[in-house]
Amino acid sequence: MKIKKGDKVKILAGKDKGRTGTVEIALEKSGQVLVGGLNIFKKHSKPRKEGEKGGIIDKSRPINTSKVILICPKCGKTTRVGYQAVDKESKQEKRRICQKCKVEI
Repeated sequence: MKIKKGDKVKILAGKDKGRTGTVEIALEKSGQVLVGGLNIFKKHSKPRKEGEKGGIIDKSRPINTSKVILICPKCGKTTRVGYQAVDKESKQEKRRICQKCKVEI
């Protein structure tokens, strides 16, 4: 997955379009990310035990990675993620790079 935990992203679609935040959790199997403080929904909860209160809870939901774009930490622009092969003692590694300024992310 091209977006990882700790990356700064901008939301491209939905009710939070244009807002930015950092990725808290990256769910690779479902291709979704949880952006802190964004994509918040209300959850109504019933009281489960005697004396416990019910209420409305604000909860963040994951958003699909196709609806977010990475913000480069170096140039500060929104960018797609590219990969560059690095050879370390005959062991190939892929590094993420910014498509605009060509700096490693």
